[in-house]
Amino acid sequence: MTTDVLIKILKQKRENEWIEYKVNDVNPNQIGEYISALSNSACLHQQSYGYLIFGIENETYNIVGTNFNPKLSKVGNEELETWLATQLKPRVDFKIFEFEIELKNIVVFKIDSTIDTPIKFRGEEFIRIGSYKKKLSEFPEKARKIWNKSKTKKFENDIALDNLESDEVLSLLDYTTLFDLLKQPLPTNKNSIIERLLQEKLILKEEKYSISNLGALLFSKDINKFENVSRKAVRLILYKGIDRTVTEKEQLGKKGYANGFEGLIDFISGILPSNEVITKAIRQETKLYPIIAVRELVANALIHQDFEISGSSPMIEIFSDRIEITNPGRPLINVLRFIDHNPQSRNEQFAQLMRRIGICEERGSGIDKVVFQCEFYQLPAPEFIAEENFTRVILYSPKKLKEMDRKDKIRACYQHCCLKYVSGSSMTNQSLRERFNIEEKNYPMVSRIISDSITEGLIKESDPNNKSKKYAKYIPIWA
Repeated sequence: MTTDVLIKILKQKRENEWIEYKVNDVNPNQIGEYISALSNSACLHQQSYGYLIFGIENETYNIVGTNFNPKLSKVGNEELETWLATQLKPRVDFKIFEFEIELKNIVVFKIDSTIDTPIKFRGEEFIRIGSYKKKLSEFPEKARKIWNKSKTKKFENDIALDNLESDEVLSLLDYTTLFDLLKQPLPTNKNSIIERLLQEKLILKEEKYSISNLGALLFSKDINKFENVSRKAVRLILYKGIDRTVTEKEQLGKKGYANGFEGLIDFISGILPSNEVITKAIRQETKLYPIIAVRELVANALIHQDFEISGSSPMIEIFSDRIEITNPGRPLINVLRFIDHNPQSRNEQFAQLMRRIGICEERGSGIDKVVFQCEFYQLPAPEFIAEENFTRVILYSPKKLKEMDRKDKIRACYQHCCLKYVSGSSMTNQSLRERFNIEEKNYPMVSRIISDSITEGLIKESDPNNKSKKYAKYIPIWA
């Protein structure tokens, strides 16, 4: 939060449902109740944040300063901020800022609007009615509205920055790249540009303009200007070796996902290790990983992340033997069905625009392309991992068959079988030999891999009555 944002709030010269002024009333329980009330009321009034501001006289709205020092305040032996966080259920993100205005100290609690459920403080829910704090239980209709809003509230539609003039909007968003990606000529007048930004819901307009999270995420010139989304910037880390012990390079994205995407992919390509190959007596360097696969996986990580998981962002980690691409949020479909299933996105508006501007594939084709590229370049099969709060994809560097473990071989077999099935054919012993680059005389090796994959319940024979194993065909278990 910047001084400019605070000054814009103070210029309103009034309290409302999501702004409360105090001077020195620093009772910890009162502060906790206000955090609950302001978070719940901000949700009802479609505000991204509520504000509890110390140092403002709440009748005259004059700046008088405060002697409240949040860093020195404690409840028992526990720091105030830590104690408050433990008393709020579910946990709601709030930040404490200290300013000096007119040589007077100001303390601001900036409180996230609730998303999933009304916020309780010590077991009780609160709400703001005008400028008064009340128990939410006294207003059941408002509680119902919060619950209903939580079902439809989308991160993309929240406000990243508001109270802007049109020139401020254009100075913050890379609108020229929007028109380039849409393959449309740049309008010659400002009003037409603003109108298109409104159509794409990158900005909103009431009395003044607001930039939506969607606009800030995709087209910000500097994502750090948008505190609400800056924590979603892509993080890239290059490690020395196969573990996280030594970091060689770390970079945090500065541009929006859309206007910064090609630069990100070029940067990744530039630091990826290469192999030297000889073709027709000419030495050439080729990247260890197909950049098409990397591109698709990075785009997927951006699109399918869970924006509501705070303090987490898409991350690309490059090791000497693999690339790990991680996004916040558990996938909405089983990882075993990534190849054949139409993807389900939490962020459909975001995903739709990403498809329209050509950053990601049409529905369902991206992962197929990744698996195909890994097969084409004779790489181990990519690994898809789903945990409670994140999804991770691992691309492995080249391995000889003898270096692969049983899981590597089964995973490659299953993905090859899926790829064949979605392309209208079936896997055979021969097709899998070609996948692993195994000579025909060594077909028993492939037969064992197929047998292990059947035992694991991943594939099955397409015709169980066929007695000839030589000509047997196989399909995924779900087919």
